[in-house]
Amino acid sequence: MKNDLTTFYCTAFLGVGVVASGSLHHVVSTVKDALDDKDLMQLLIFDDSTGKQIDVDFRGKTDDVLKRLGEQFGDLPSKDVKHQPTRRVGRPNLGVVSGEVTLLPRQWEWLKSQPGGASVTLRKLVDEARRAGGEQSKIRESQEATYYFMTAMAGNFHQYEEALRELYAGDSDRFYHFIDDWAPDIRNHIKKLAANAFPEGKELREEQL
Repeated sequence: MKNDLTTFYCTAFLGVGVVASGSLHHVVSTVKDALDDKDLMQLLIFDDSTGKQIDVDFRGKTDDVLKRLGEQFGDLPSKDVKHQPTRRVGRPNLGVVSGEVTLLPRQWEWLKSQPGGASVTLRKLVDEARRAGGEQSKIRESQEATYYFMTAMAGNFHQYEEALRELYAGDSDRFYHFIDDWAPDIRNHIKKLAANAFPEGKELREEQL
C-alpha cells in the first residue's frame, strides 16, 4: 500500500500558495504535522497527472490518515511496474505478425515502388501514425489536467475564460500572457500541467517554465 502512496504525486494548496508537493505519502505526512485542523479543512490537494482534486480524510493521527489512503489507493499498480506476458520455451518470437491488407491497385503499385518494398513502407507508415497519435494524446491529457486545476483554483481569476480559450486553441503565447499576473504558485503549477498542452516543440514549451 505504501508503495502506491509514494509513487502517486500531488501538490497541496492552502489558499493560493503551495504548502507541499511530492508523493501523496510525503504531502499528507508534511501537512498533517505542520497544519492545524482549521487549515487542514481548507487544504486542497491535486493529482499532478490529472489536475483533479484528491479527497483526504485527515481525522486521527498521521498513521490513521495514511492507512485509509492506502486502502483507497492500494489497488493501483505501481507506475514503474510493467507486466510482461509469460514467455514459452522454444523458438523466440521475432515480433512479426502477418495479416491481410486490402488496397486499390494504384496503392499497391505505390507501395511496391517505395524503398524496401510494401512491407517496410507499411511498417514505417504505421509507426509514424502511432507517434502522431501519441503526441495528440499527450496534448489532450495535458490540456485536461490544466483545465481541471484552472477551474478549481483560478475560475474566478481575471482573464480565466480568455486563457482557457487559448489553451484549447493551442496558442501558448496568448495563454501564458493571460495567466502572467495570476498568483505565482497557481500560475507556476498551471505551467507545469500545461507543459505538453501545445503542439510546439519541447524546447519551446520548456522556455515557458
